[in-house]
Amino acid sequence: MTVTSVHDPSHREALWELEDAFERGDLVSVFGRCTVSYEGRAASDLGAGDRLLVLKPDGAALVHTDEGRQPVNWQPPGSEHHAAVREGRLRVRSTRSNPDETLTVRFSDVHQLSAMAVTGGRDLTLHGSEEDLRTRILERPDLVEPGFEPRETERPSSAGPMDVFGVDAEGTPVVVELKRRRVGPDAVGQLARYVRALREELGGEEGDGASPAVRGVLVAPSLTDRAAERLAERGFDHVALDPTPEE
Repeated sequence: MTVTSVHDPSHREALWELEDAFERGDLVSVFGRCTVSYEGRAASDLGAGDRLLVLKPDGAALVHTDEGRQPVNWQPPGSEHHAAVREGRLRVRSTRSNPDETLTVRFSDVHQLSAMAVTGGRDLTLHGSEEDLRTRILERPDLVEPGFEPRETERPSSAGPMDVFGVDAEGTPVVVELKRRRVGPDAVGQLARYVRALREELGGEEGDGASPAVRGVLVAPSLTDRAAERLAERGFDHVALDPTPEE
């Protein structure tokens, strides 16, 4: 089992570890001094205290104290995990839309953060890497869509290197973001940053009515419902593709 563990990280360091862990689909535990609030069909708040937050790759979130075996707050599988640093604290949120509920844990101090790759207990089996996915697309561009023509990989931009840059059958620039596993809305936000950066580079601002057309395509085996909603809102496309072809 691959385990990443950091002791007494800064809030920014903890944020980076959480973002990487969410991307990998790790099981995460965060122990530290925090407050807890819940908004939804009911509302509740817990004052500052030392607690253990467990974030599971299926979307479940559990907040434990030093007493009892039941969590004092929780969110069920299917929720989405998000992290940010706000007002000098590490904020971790677990949200779901049906019903509309949000569990927010704000850490003033993070004593320990661990992320563990889950290798058993789930039906999901992953093979291959994002490099394998890139190779598949470069060898068969039509897997993205008929007429797609890759022009460059790791194309630099103000938002970072794009996985694959190309043009579609009409000559419209296309940014392709590659993910080897099921993804959430964070991946859509990453793609949006690349698309916005390319639009600015080509001579326009997003939403100014005169921006050059730039398409965004997210290539991943699957995505969450929230990610699908975000894609539709932005007019991006999803291509369901595994890193390696099935035997």
